[in-house]
Amino acid sequence: MDYLRSIGSVAVSSLVSKSGLNFPFNLGEKIEDNHKNNWSLFDGTKKDDSSAVSIFVYDSSVTGRKAFVPLAKNALRKLRTTRHPDVLKFMEVVETEGIIYIMTERVRPLSSALKNWHSKPTQGRDDWLIWGLHRISVALAFVNESCSSTHGNIRPDSIFVSPSGEWKLGGFEVLSSPKDDAAVLYTMGTLLPDIMSIAPPEVQKTGWSVAKDHDPSAPDAYALGILIHTLFNPSHPLPTTSPPHAPPTPSSRGSIPKSIFPSFKRLLNPSPKARLSPKGFLELGMAETAGEGSGFFTKNPLVKVCEGLDGFAIASEADKTLFLRSLKDSEPSLPPEFASNHVLPSLVSALEFGGPSAASILPLVLQLGKNVPPQEYSALILNPLVKLFSSPDRGTRMALLDHLAEYVEVMDKKTVCDKIWPNLQTGFTDTVAVIREATVKSIILLAPKLNERVLNNELLRHLAKAQSDTEPSIRTNTCILLGRLGPTLGYNTKRKILVPAFSLALKDGFVHARVAGIMAFMACVDCFEIDEIAGKVVPSVSPSMVDKEKLVRDQAFKAVEFFVKKLEEYAASMVNSYDILRIAA
Repeated sequence: MDYLRSIGSVAVSSLVSKSGLNFPFNLGEKIEDNHKNNWSLFDGTKKDDSSAVSIFVYDSSVTGRKAFVPLAKNALRKLRTTRHPDVLKFMEVVETEGIIYIMTERVRPLSSALKNWHSKPTQGRDDWLIWGLHRISVALAFVNESCSSTHGNIRPDSIFVSPSGEWKLGGFEVLSSPKDDAAVLYTMGTLLPDIMSIAPPEVQKTGWSVAKDHDPSAPDAYALGILIHTLFNPSHPLPTTSPPHAPPTPSSRGSIPKSIFPSFKRLLNPSPKARLSPKGFLELGMAETAGEGSGFFTKNPLVKVCEGLDGFAIASEADKTLFLRSLKDSEPSLPPEFASNHVLPSLVSALEFGGPSAASILPLVLQLGKNVPPQEYSALILNPLVKLFSSPDRGTRMALLDHLAEYVEVMDKKTVCDKIWPNLQTGFTDTVAVIREATVKSIILLAPKLNERVLNNELLRHLAKAQSDTEPSIRTNTCILLGRLGPTLGYNTKRKILVPAFSLALKDGFVHARVAGIMAFMACVDCFEIDEIAGKVVPSVSPSMVDKEKLVRDQAFKAVEFFVKKLEEYAASMVNSYDILRIAA
């Protein structure tokens, strides 16, 4: 099978290369030959930005596909003009003699996704299936009500799944409006293989032309019922659809959830006028107080998450907090592809709006990011976070700084110096003290990724001002930071700034700043020449031995003892001039 797939891919690639046309995509591996819709599906990439896309290819020269040309052209025309979030997104089309190439968003067939979900826990699988039905019901309600059309081809072969696990409605080969003179459903609908297996009783009795006499939703409602049975009972035979037929019995429910079964029966009502429409099915599923057999969508965790994300920007801060807490609790049970490709981008986008909720959003973003493949981490998480450093919103800035330790390791020096630092340094002069302090604290994490120019010049100028900040905690943290940075500074920079900086801290009115100054001297002992220790360091520290605060005095005695021991060790290694003269004699 893989060999045949590769042969097909090579053949189409050859046609693309020999056509002489400028294709906007690069054709990749063949994913599927859909015999029911007569299209071949390929992975591809857009040429202009290398983003992932899908390519649907219809080749009329393939045996048995010639008569399908009007339906293929109808699929193209309808897909191009039907725009909705739950409809397969059309991007571009290229037509050559007898071949149509349609470029869409990257998707895979629902049938292959269903196979992957069969082995997963029942509850998680059912949640995903119900969420998918919700999206398809929304799309169908749009097609039936807003477009006044019948899709006519609702089955797994016409549904596709995005990288985020969202279901997208496609398969527009027979999508028609009774008002359209060129409608194909009523005259050519039977050309689609196996389409009568999902046709309602009235169509099976007299043909597709009868659909013109009923609401456009009637055939799709019946097919939606068949789809529900197929999804939850894939190994069971399809319900009887030949007219007349009795309504489904409780014993035929199989694995269809009890909450959906009443609506399922109404979708399969043999009378088109009494049949529940996709819009009615959607309304029942979203109802909160309609009683038994309703609310099956509102109770679905994935539907809840999507609704919360969609309305997040306009929600109150209290509602945002409640939603984020709920999302954090449910995160472990979310499908990985849904969490990474739907929830994560939505949260990153919400971060751009800033505000108090940013402090709750960023930890969730980083938590979800742990499941992102390394090759996708930069695009999904790191690049958006780096961009957010330019945000003027203080809530966003604080969140970025508070959680810097969780993503700093994946940033390279160029990113830090060229993109982080130019925006970060504005925090040293922010009018809000907590921003200034958080900025100072962040430097110890970023320092290993700063170049010499920033480290020995621009940064030290900011720290010099921070040592005179009105907030004692900022002055203290600045001194601690200088003590930790000392060993990494250039030789001349160390000799020029360390002793004055630490000495200034020893004169600070805040007791912990003075203690920090003493400890910084000790931490940087290897940065000083021996004569500096004797002539500058010890004289600077010794007055603190009589400081009014015992905490400072105790630390000063320890420091002086430490430095004196260093001096004694050095003095013991020195050779006296008297001994030199005696040896010479």
